[in-house]
Amino acid sequence: MEREKTMQEMQHEVDQYISQFKEGYFSPLSMLARMTEEVGELAREINHFYGEKPKKKDEGEKTVEEELGDVLFIVICFANSLGIDLQEAFDRIMHKFNTRDKDRWTRIEENE
Repeated sequence: MEREKTMQEMQHEVDQYISQFKEGYFSPLSMLARMTEEVGELAREINHFYGEKPKKKDEGEKTVEEELGDVLFIVICFANSLGIDLQEAFDRIMHKFNTRDKDRWTRIEENE
């Protein structure tokens, strides 16, 4: 079984991939447009699988997993282009959820 990659390893792998092209990372506005596009594709797949809109017969096979992977890739590209360490960003946001928002939701053990 292959070892799971850390966020830093994923960011480095994406950077290595993008660094081989002259174009490099897109500008922040273009990156946001790409992210919006990918989230829209994810929304379309969610609607096909869980919503009321079936796929057309001529529509290609895509999966929610594939679309989530595309969203993750563009998030990593966006972070890399802005010099953001996603592990640090994640740790900060989890601290916020575990402190400021700790009593926002009903905990499972409270219902038992």
